[in-house]
Amino acid sequence: MSVRKKRVFISSVQKELEIERVAIAGAVSGDEGLSQFCDAVLYDREPLSGRRIAKPYLKCLDSCDIYILVMDREYGHIVETVSATHEEYRHAMKRDMPMMIFVRGQHDADRHLETQDFFDEIKKDGHIYRRFHDRVDLLPEVKQGLARILDESFTLKVEHLTDRQGGDVGKASQFEQKVLNVQDTKLDLDVALEWLQAVKEISRDEKPAKMTLLNKLREKGLVWKEPGIPSYKAMASGLLFLGRNPSEVFSQCRILADAYAGTELDPNPKDQDTISGPAPRMVDRVIDFVVSNTRHPIRIVGIRRIKLDEYPREVIRESIVNAIAHRDYEDNARQVHLKVFFDRVEILSPGNLLPPLTISKLIKGNYEPCSRNPTLAQYLGHLHLMEQRGSGIRRMRAAMIDHGLKMPEYSFRDGYFTVTLRGPGDDVNQIKAPVEGGIPASIEDRLTDRQRRIVEWLAAGQTVTNRECQERFDISKVTATKELRALVETGFAEQIGKGRSVRYVYSGAAIGK
Repeated sequence: MSVRKKRVFISSVQKELEIERVAIAGAVSGDEGLSQFCDAVLYDREPLSGRRIAKPYLKCLDSCDIYILVMDREYGHIVETVSATHEEYRHAMKRDMPMMIFVRGQHDADRHLETQDFFDEIKKDGHIYRRFHDRVDLLPEVKQGLARILDESFTLKVEHLTDRQGGDVGKASQFEQKVLNVQDTKLDLDVALEWLQAVKEISRDEKPAKMTLLNKLREKGLVWKEPGIPSYKAMASGLLFLGRNPSEVFSQCRILADAYAGTELDPNPKDQDTISGPAPRMVDRVIDFVVSNTRHPIRIVGIRRIKLDEYPREVIRESIVNAIAHRDYEDNARQVHLKVFFDRVEILSPGNLLPPLTISKLIKGNYEPCSRNPTLAQYLGHLHLMEQRGSGIRRMRAAMIDHGLKMPEYSFRDGYFTVTLRGPGDDVNQIKAPVEGGIPASIEDRLTDRQRRIVEWLAAGQTVTNRECQERFDISKVTATKELRALVETGFAEQIGKGRSVRYVYSGAAIGK
């Protein structure tokens, strides 16, 4: 008889400790024993319900069995009288949930005053919190504590289980959590600074000293430091994300790029490159390689002369970022491959999709996002290189259609998950210029005739009400509501006002783009 998995709610000030929350979720799903009994829950990654709920984070917490709170300096935005994190804690206390509390840092003087008051409340409630410095010491504590809670509160004994063939659910890899004997000089601190500025750990105009940067990276779990030793060393995730040349340590951390003049493999490619470096820089080099080895037809749009790309750059970017973030790094015999042919581009990534995700679900869009390397995926997400809610595949499909090309194709063969982007071949004229003020092809097919008419009115600057839709189309209020709601969901319309004063205006930011 199968046991329902216990849902573990991971709470913190969202932006301040986002990486730690993702790391905890990855550690739980990647542990062979814990993953048999637990599912980690990150509220901001939960599927949207489509219903208006006053405090949806508390509704999510109601569906969970165990509560983990991680705290640092910030208190968070106050909702009514306390922050959302503080409210989650009180709600968990009211429900008498088993809980663990972790605090980063040994000193409390530099924390927000509200945070210190929060600490006082936790102590008065009789809780003892554990202090940690970085993920190296946080994750083992979380895993041991969860095992104890499962045993004491739910009589579930966690044992270290060996992998079973044909399991239903794939697990995050532990590769990126490895502690390496690699000096910090192997890291690109310019990329590190860009990332820390992107996550607002360092201001845009600040020029911090090297030690300040390394301490920030240590807090984020990218580097580690032995007590009493001045030097810093890289975590595997840090080397993958920031390494000047990760392939010096892990030969599989390369992208082998080849361009061919024809439609088949050729022993003499017209261009080649071996790409290694910080993950964001690798993405840029892949795009440059594709751009330099594909065609760029000219179109006249109005009075402008536009140079088009043969393939949408955002699709190349999303494809290669997915390959870097989700590949199987435990497979040290394979690298990521990029193959540019006359009629197509192929991106090959070692390892198949994580179960229960399948190619069929991927194509239909019927899936929840998951990652083999959640921390690396999170880092790339901070630089706006990939989408964390699983909409990247839908955006790739829309971008290809809007470009005049076929949807991406997916397959698994010879140990590689392969994305194939079909180009225009001999008919380069099928490439479409960017739509300006019209309805993209990927969206137009999803609209009814009435919805297209409404979009035209909105795009012309008109506002539309439910009553006007009923009168213009001679339809019921229920049908008008359904049509307008669909336009809001696809991003063409925005609802303004409340009650009887509700009206709709043009948005134009169609979802799926």
